[in-house]
Amino acid sequence: MKYSIPIFALIALVFTACKSENPPGHKALQQGYNEAHRPQFHFTPKANWMNDPNGLFYKDGNYHMFFQYYPDSTVWGPMHWGHAISQDLVRWKEQPIALYPDSLGYIFSGSAVVDPLNTSGFGNDSIPPVVAIFTYHDPIALEAGKKDFQSQGLAFSLDGGETWTKYSGNPVLRNNTPNQDFRDPKVIWHPDSQQWVMALAVYDRVQFYGSENLKEWKFLSEFGIPGDTRLWECPDLFPIRVAESREEKWVLLVSMQQQGPTGGTGTSYFVGDFDGVQYQADAAQQQWLDKGADNYAFVTFDHVPLPRHQRLGIGWMSNRQYAQQVPTSPWRSAMTVPRLLELQHKDGRYVLQANPVPAMESLRDTGVDIPSVITGKIDVSNQVNPQLGELDLQIDLRATTATTFGVTLGNSAGESVTLTVDITDKTLAIDRTQSGPKGFSEVFFDGPHTTFLELDGAILDLRLLLDRASLELFSGNGALNITEVFFPQSPYTSLQLWAREGQLVLKSGKGF
Repeated sequence: MKYSIPIFALIALVFTACKSENPPGHKALQQGYNEAHRPQFHFTPKANWMNDPNGLFYKDGNYHMFFQYYPDSTVWGPMHWGHAISQDLVRWKEQPIALYPDSLGYIFSGSAVVDPLNTSGFGNDSIPPVVAIFTYHDPIALEAGKKDFQSQGLAFSLDGGETWTKYSGNPVLRNNTPNQDFRDPKVIWHPDSQQWVMALAVYDRVQFYGSENLKEWKFLSEFGIPGDTRLWECPDLFPIRVAESREEKWVLLVSMQQQGPTGGTGTSYFVGDFDGVQYQADAAQQQWLDKGADNYAFVTFDHVPLPRHQRLGIGWMSNRQYAQQVPTSPWRSAMTVPRLLELQHKDGRYVLQANPVPAMESLRDTGVDIPSVITGKIDVSNQVNPQLGELDLQIDLRATTATTFGVTLGNSAGESVTLTVDITDKTLAIDRTQSGPKGFSEVFFDGPHTTFLELDGAILDLRLLLDRASLELFSGNGALNITEVFFPQSPYTSLQLWAREGQLVLKSGKGF
């Protein structure tokens, strides 16, 4: 990604069942980094600037996450690849920087693949290599007015991702297009055509390239929306089986720098078919993976042992409109919680569902019941820690008589974040316009952010993850995701459930 906000200097999170000031039923943890607004169960770098997740893969019991990183400042600069590893996708350990800029340029976004057949020739019969594919961004060529200042390079690892050697033949793919934006390679093995396939962001479209050895690439085809002028970034092409069937579709994730669900950046997707050359999908059927402001550059992991109907991914929990201005120190940016993707076919269309990985439930304590009937307002801060908690509600729509209901986070300074469900309009809105001081960004406090909410069934499920300066909402079994960050001047200490013009009735409610 061009504006990549590099570095996820991973926080080593150690969670313990300590009996501290945490109320019953809450997560309890011991965290090494405890600055204001520092997330406690989301990955953040120890210090300095981070953005896009890069080079995601699983090997030998470890999940590897690389990321755009600038080790010398809390604002964007010459990009490196930071590195973190985890055995459970919840507790991460930051590693030394993996890739540094060199004479060919900065190290922009890309991907990594395990090469078990050693098609690249970088390994041997006993040691399959891991190969990173990334964009070189040459600032000198850019300054000179050249258009071909971005190209694709390789690096390989023979120790499972600990250390890396750059390929002496870099770059392996030069820009021969009229567009200066030529970046973010995401590579996957396509068994039917026995080749590696690269999805590459080329300004307002994705181009596909094929290779038998990861070193020599040929153009295959391209996919775009006719007349679109937005900047496309961080593509990801992968097959996934439709849930509860044997039908297989190909999903193309694409992050957009403009006109996302809240007006800024966002991660979108298409559902179609791929034959090894052409990607075919209805370009008019672009959908959004997350309806909030702060899930960008979401990409998926390679080589994960999952069933064919699931795919594992993670996103950058920020928005390039204000990422360099958010009031955090000595770090900037966090990742979303890792999410499992599943594809559903419902009412004639395909929908990606995204839910937190099951390992997130290891942070739960025993849980505390939420009152089943809410009239007016009730404070549930004794059931759910507003700074570090989880609210899981199953709302009985048939028994609920309230026209609107929701959840409000607040503090003694009068700052608040409010989630509102409007039954009449069938909408869900997140309002962070009063969430904290407004001086750091002119665009941050726009809103509320409102989206359509399907209310066809008898039950509405709302799962809310709260982590100091962020919320992640999952509804409709993961069909609706909303991710938002906020920065109150003092911690939120109040969490209220409320209902207007009637009662809110829960089939079940738990706080953790």
